[in-house]
Amino acid sequence: MCIPDEQQVCRFVAKPLKTTLKVFCIAVIFSIAFAYIEAAVVVYLREIFHPDGFTFPLTTFGLDPRWKPLLLTEIGREAATIALIFTSSWLFGKNRHQRFAYFMIIFAVWDIFYYVWLKVLLDWPSSIMDWDILFLIPTTWASAVLYPVLISITLLIFAAVILYRDAHGRTIRVTRTDWLVFIIAGIIVVVSFCIPGPHVTEPDFKSYFYWPLFAAGLLLAVGMFLKCLLKSKPGQ
Repeated sequence: MCIPDEQQVCRFVAKPLKTTLKVFCIAVIFSIAFAYIEAAVVVYLREIFHPDGFTFPLTTFGLDPRWKPLLLTEIGREAATIALIFTSSWLFGKNRHQRFAYFMIIFAVWDIFYYVWLKVLLDWPSSIMDWDILFLIPTTWASAVLYPVLISITLLIFAAVILYRDAHGRTIRVTRTDWLVFIIAGIIVVVSFCIPGPHVTEPDFKSYFYWPLFAAGLLLAVGMFLKCLLKSKPGQ
C-alpha cells in the first residue's frame, strides 16, 4: 500500500481550502453589492417620508395614507430579499452544511454593509446606538444598530468555522435537539426586536427594548454552537 508523504497530504488539504476561500470571497462581493441596493432603496424612502431627517421617535411612521401601499411593497421587497439570500446560498454551497454557512455569510455581510453604505450615502448612523427599523415581517422590528450588527458578526464567525472544518472534512455534528435550541435562541432574539417595534412612535420607545432578553438569545446560540463544535470529533 502506498502511504502519501506529508507534501501530498498538504496539497490534498490545501486544494479544497483554496476553493472554499475563493467561493467565500465571491459570496462576500455579492453581499456587499446587494447591500448597496438595499441602502439605495432606503435612501429613496427616507427622501420621500423623512425629508427633514430620520429620527426616533418616528412621528409619521404608518400614519400618512401614502405609507400603506408602500409598506406593502416594502414587505414584498423584504420577502424577495430573503428569497434571494436563500437561493444564492444554495448556489454557492455544495452540501447542506456549506449552504447553511453561506446563508449566514451572505446575510451577515449584507446586513453589516447595509449600514456601511448608509453611512457613505447619508452619513447615518451617527453612532451604533442610533435606532433603526430592522424588518417588517410579520411585524415591525426595531432596535439600536449595534444589536443586529452583533448578530451578523456572530453569524459570520459561525459560518467561517463551518466552512473551514468542512474544507478539512470535519463536519460539525448537530442533533435535532441542538437545532431546537438554536431555533429557540433565534426566536428569543427576534422577540427582543419585535417588542419595541410597535412603539417606535412613542417618546419612551427605547424602554421597550430588553437587552437582557437579546443577550440571553445570543448567548444561548453561542453556547450551543460551542457545544456542537466540542462534541464533533476530528474526521466527523
